[in-house]
Amino acid sequence: MTLHLIDWIILLFYILLLIFLAGRLIRREKGDIEQFLVGGRRLTLPSFVATTVSTWYGGILGVGEYAYSYGLSNWLVFGVPYYLAALLFAALIAKRANAARLLTIPDQLQAAYGSPMAVGGAAMVFVMTVPAAYVLMLGVLLNLLFTMPLWLGVTIAAILSTFYVLIGGFRGDVRTDWVQFVLMYSVFAVMLIVLATGYGGWTFLKAHLPVEHFQWHGGNSPAYIASWYFIALAALIEPSFYQRAYAAKSPQVARAGILWSIPFWMLFDFMTTTVGLYSRAILGSGLSGVDAFPKMGDLTLSCGLKGLFLVGMIATIQSTVDSNSLLAASTLSHDILWRIKCWRVKISEVGLTRWGLIFSTALAVGIALWSESVVEIWHKLGSLGTPALMLPLALSYSQRWRYRPSWALANLIIASLLVAIWFIMRSYCGKPPFPWMIEPIFIGLFVAGLLLGLDHLTRRKNSYLT
Repeated sequence: MTLHLIDWIILLFYILLLIFLAGRLIRREKGDIEQFLVGGRRLTLPSFVATTVSTWYGGILGVGEYAYSYGLSNWLVFGVPYYLAALLFAALIAKRANAARLLTIPDQLQAAYGSPMAVGGAAMVFVMTVPAAYVLMLGVLLNLLFTMPLWLGVTIAAILSTFYVLIGGFRGDVRTDWVQFVLMYSVFAVMLIVLATGYGGWTFLKAHLPVEHFQWHGGNSPAYIASWYFIALAALIEPSFYQRAYAAKSPQVARAGILWSIPFWMLFDFMTTTVGLYSRAILGSGLSGVDAFPKMGDLTLSCGLKGLFLVGMIATIQSTVDSNSLLAASTLSHDILWRIKCWRVKISEVGLTRWGLIFSTALAVGIALWSESVVEIWHKLGSLGTPALMLPLALSYSQRWRYRPSWALANLIIASLLVAIWFIMRSYCGKPPFPWMIEPIFIGLFVAGLLLGLDHLTRRKNSYLT
């Protein structure tokens, strides 16, 4: 990308603003684990919406990749299923999670199923929250900007996105999310205005896009589209949702915050999908797609606006990197290592969480460099985690419908293992089609439902016999 001095000044100002916010947090840090992980449970409704909306929309380049490649199908894959899943979380879980007064998802698994399930669930949550896809996106941006090696861009991106969380924990995350929330909407609104006035509207898109870009499937199989609707059910085990529900001032704020977030996601999906359509119409075919938005900004925006658009993309991704990094760190420290008594003597829990943050950030860098497709990372992690945790966690609030502890643990192990085997089988086949054209998540969800049914059938039988 070619940047003017004004663009560089805007980028520098954004970095200095993050440093300034981190500096203010240093003086207020108290070292209390509840303060560090959930901000003392004082999250108001406006802050809840700002941090939830920005955190759950960090995959801006992945959305650009899909919209560039498959058109309006982006809305049916990365929009509608996630709205529905968020509605389910608001209706069934948000208020109960807040009332539980816990810190993490494994805390809830501990209360419902005991320590083995809590530790196993913590391991799965850790895998799901390591922000590999998001540091990859930031690394791609830095690679385009500075023509540096991808590994260096990914490493720098990870450090820039986590240092203020390392200092201030959840409060640092929320403060920066406000800045990032404003930026993400502002810059895409500006981009849409520039594209519509410079190239034309719907008529231009119809004349320059393939027919498939206006079809609901975008050229993908119905089974692939359907798999994303089940992957979206990961919202029921979304650690950032639970963290914000735990941090909310009241159960009412927890539920209303999710409900108010949905219209904001719908608006932003409209913006990003439309810009994705323009990117294919203007840039043509042949790109990987993950760099579609940066290339569009470089080609169509003037100096100043280009720097602002770049900062907006960085901010959108950072809002997820910082939050997921904190979640992965808290899972490793609070839910796994802190259960080992020797660690409690050696170091404070906040200190251990900070070391967990460093480790999870390094792991995210490694995974990002190993798998260089954002959408593929989402697909694999969503397919792995959703069957393993969705039913045990969602049903853990119901005394009547929850699994028995041994069955919940069996579901965690068997469902995730079968999904992993399904992915391995595809790698041996060499190409995308899975065995018998069955997506891995369907295998895992079938096993989860089967085990739940067997659990309840044997429970009724044993109850009758006794």
